[in-house]
This record gives sequence, C-alpha cells and structure tokens, in this order.
Amino acid sequence: MTTPQQSPALDPEESPGTGAAPESAAPDRDFPMRRGCPFAAPAEYAALRTDDPVARVTLPTKKEAWVVTRYDDVRELLSDPRISADIRRPNFPALGEGEQEAGAKFRPFIRTDAPEHTKYRRMLLPVFTVRRVRAMRPAVQARVDEILDGLLAAGGPVDLVPAYANAVSTSVICELLGIPGENLEFFRDVTRISGSRHSTAAQVSEALGGLFGLLAEVVAARRREPRDDLISKLVTEHLVTGEVTTEQLLSTLAITINAGRETTTSMIALSTYLLLDRPELLEELRADPSLMPAAVDEFLRVLSVADSIPLRVAAEDIDLSGRTVPADDGVIALLAGANHDPEQFDDPERVDFHRTDNHHVAFGYGVHQCVGQHLARLELEAALETLIRRVPTLRLAGSGNDVTVKHDSATFGLDELKVTW
Repeated sequence: MTTPQQSPALDPEESPGTGAAPESAAPDRDFPMRRGCPFAAPAEYAALRTDDPVARVTLPTKKEAWVVTRYDDVRELLSDPRISADIRRPNFPALGEGEQEAGAKFRPFIRTDAPEHTKYRRMLLPVFTVRRVRAMRPAVQARVDEILDGLLAAGGPVDLVPAYANAVSTSVICELLGIPGENLEFFRDVTRISGSRHSTAAQVSEALGGLFGLLAEVVAARRREPRDDLISKLVTEHLVTGEVTTEQLLSTLAITINAGRETTTSMIALSTYLLLDRPELLEELRADPSLMPAAVDEFLRVLSVADSIPLRVAAEDIDLSGRTVPADDGVIALLAGANHDPEQFDDPERVDFHRTDNHHVAFGYGVHQCVGQHLARLELEAALETLIRRVPTLRLAGSGNDVTVKHDSATFGLDELKVTW
C-alpha cells in the first residue's frame, strides 16, 4: 500500500481544547491536511475531533476559516439555514487560487443558495430519481461491458484510471446528457485543471470555457432538433420557456458533468485499489456478489473522496460543540472527519460490508446533498462487480508504491493505477 508523506498529527496535550483558546487567536495549523493512507482520513482529523472539533485553520489562499470534524456537527452545519454556499461571499473558503474567481464568473449551482439553488436542483431531480436510475441499469451495464471488452482485448498492463474508471463515469454522464463522448480525456483534462488547487483563475476559465463551448453547440443543436436526452429535456422545458438563460443552463450542465464524472472516477479507481490491497475483501465480494450494494456504501464512507467539497460561509453566528463560528467566516464541513467518527461508526477504520445503519455523509447532507447519488451508486456497483467477475486474476502491475495519489485536487483520488491480469 502506498504511504504518501504524512503531516504530523496533533499532539493531544498541545492541541487547544474546545474553547481553550480565544477565537481571535491566530490559527496554528494549515488546511488542507494530507492523507497518510489513501484509504483513511488524514490522521489529524482524529485529534481535531477530540480536542478541537471546530478548529480555525489557514487556507492555501492565506484566508482563515473553520473546519468541522464531528459527525453530528457536520450534519447540523450542513442543514442549518444560516449557512451559505454562495461562492461570491468575500470569505468563501476556496482552497484553490483561481477557484473563487472562476466560480463567481460561471456560477455553478452547487455554489449558490436558495431560491437560485432550488430552481436548478428541481430541474435535475426528476432525472435522478431512484426509479429513473433503476431503469438505466441495463444501459449502464452494457456500457461497462463494452469498455471492459476493449480493455481486455488490448491486454495489460494498463492504467485503470483513464482506461476504465474515467471511461465508465464520463461515457455514462455523456450518454445521459446527450453529449458526444468520443474524446473522454477532454473531460478529464477540464476537471483536472478546474479542480486543481494550483490552477490560476485564467487557467480555470480557459478550461471551463472549452467545456462551455462544446455544450453551447449541443444546446443549440437540441434547440433545433430535440432528442431523447437530458439536454433536450432541459432545453424544451426550461430554456425555451424562459425559466433559465443559455448561460445558466450551460453552467448547470458543466457542473453536472464535472462533479458527476470526477467523483465517480475517483471512487471506481480507489475502491479497486483498496480491494487489490486487501485481498480478503476481494474474496468476500467474489464469494457473495449480493454484498456489492453494501460494499459500495462502505467504500463511499471509508474513502470519502469529496471530503472538503462542502465549503460554506456563516451568514449568522453559529454555535457548534461549544465554539461560535462568527457571521461571515468561512467554514468547511469535513465529510471524511464525519465518516470516520467513532461516536457514529463502530471501529470506523475497518472496512465492513455488513455494517448496519451506515448513514454516511459521503454525498453531503442537507439541501445541497448530491443530486446524482443514485446514479453514482449504480455506476460504482456495475463497474466494480463487472471488473471483479470478469477479471479474476486482476492485480497491481508493480508495487503499491507505484500508485500515484492526487493530494491537491478538489476530489481525492488516484492519478494512476497500473494493473494487469
């Protein structure tokens, strides 16, 4: 198993206890914190939950913000009407250099508040219901089989991230929307640049501009000649009626693609790596494939690839675990912190496919909870089950130390996972 360089854990005797330090004191730690193991939250989160569950940190932008690590606090914060997701607020806790500027320009709906956020969410919800997603299973399975056929025909070794994980997630969302999916690496590049914490505002704008250009062509074509796809539905029911502008529709489509494909790509690759690293789990799934839905939920909890996606600003003073987050301060609800909280999950570091009441927050919580979570589960189940069943000799091509981990992206995951069979 790869062990990227790990930041030193907090010393419980030196860490400020809840309320032990004045809230005006300068933060004594930086954020984000790196994972020491790709299958677990950063080691510092455990100490924070115990000693400083609502902690002040310094971000890469040099802004200060709060991070929240306890399960109950994360759920309370994300369901509090006094919390704002509006990226235009001055103290929005963006983690990348160009993130806030580009977000304020393109206005992704996940970075907006009601009633704006509500309008766009209601546009998408009918497509992502449990019933609609179930009906998509045969088409998703056929696409997964087709991609794996090509992979096996080409032979190993192969980098599973672009050749399988990205191919599955990107082609499924492209087919759903009705977008040409021939150049799968184009969409991966857009997300790689727009999601990197090192990209400038100009670089993010250029990458997203290319995506907007492609989407604008498809929207114009569907306006002339609608088809049986999501873009056609949104064009005829919301654009033509004047409910949204073309720019608003393009922004909604862009974030649906970016957020949907990147998180699923990361989960497919990282879950596969976890199974190869722990063969007893792999054998358990092979022996009982009916465990796959529960396994996917456990992977979602343990891996928590969208850990720091819930970036917020307090619109009013908010009290959590004896601390007050002042109005206008940035605050980050750490999903991996919540999903590894021993107060909620017994032995949280253990991967347990028989865990009951697995009420994880891997998809967020509250009004901004991921609208596409049912589709994500379907893709993960199909991609992992098919790979396990059809490639019984799957193994790493090299050692775990050869696996490349993404530490500086909005979504945690792998840059490269070389496998063979």
